[in-house]
Amino acid sequence: MAQDIHKDGGGLGAAGDAAGLAALVSRASRAGKGLPPVDKWNPDFCGDLDMEIKADGTWFYMGTPIGRHALVQLFSTVLRKDEDGKTYLVTPVERVGIRVEDAPFVAVEVDVSREGDSQVMTFRTNVGDVVEAGSEHPIRFVDEKETGGLKPYLLVRGRLEALVARPVMYELVNHGEEIEIDGTTMFAIRSKGEVFPIMPAAELERRSR
Repeated sequence: MAQDIHKDGGGLGAAGDAAGLAALVSRASRAGKGLPPVDKWNPDFCGDLDMEIKADGTWFYMGTPIGRHALVQLFSTVLRKDEDGKTYLVTPVERVGIRVEDAPFVAVEVDVSREGDSQVMTFRTNVGDVVEAGSEHPIRFVDEKETGGLKPYLLVRGRLEALVARPVMYELVNHGEEIEIDGTTMFAIRSKGEVFPIMPAAELERRSR
């Protein structure tokens, strides 16, 4: 099991507050050139950091919410989820583990343009990503056993997903339609020529009674 990062070095674990972390992370960013190429970096694992992303998208560092949105946006640019299922902050020289309660991002807004096969659903996340759902950014729906409802997730980049906020989910459902998939009539949504099934139409009918 990985140990927590010591505070005596000069890397991510040495920063005593979120601002100090931000200064280090900013040196890994490429200002004005898009997101840092975290998927191409292969630094050593340096332990776990006391940072957590809650299900509502709030970031905590050492038990305290990070109030500055600009810091959260900066940290989000160096997030990576690896094959081991863990989420990390990654720089060219360090990789530190953080905790994620549900998904690292939240989709807080959607714009639906055009109709039919040409329909496009464009999402905005809580950290400023703008993503068009499609083959490269699929939407999946997961049964929420505690409530009997559904939780939609949008793939943002790499293995990082955004949990679609409930008001946005209701908007998605308003654009749902019955589409036959592999011989089964599904209630589904479309975006950029892709069809994303929500549930069998018969199941939706049963739940609506």
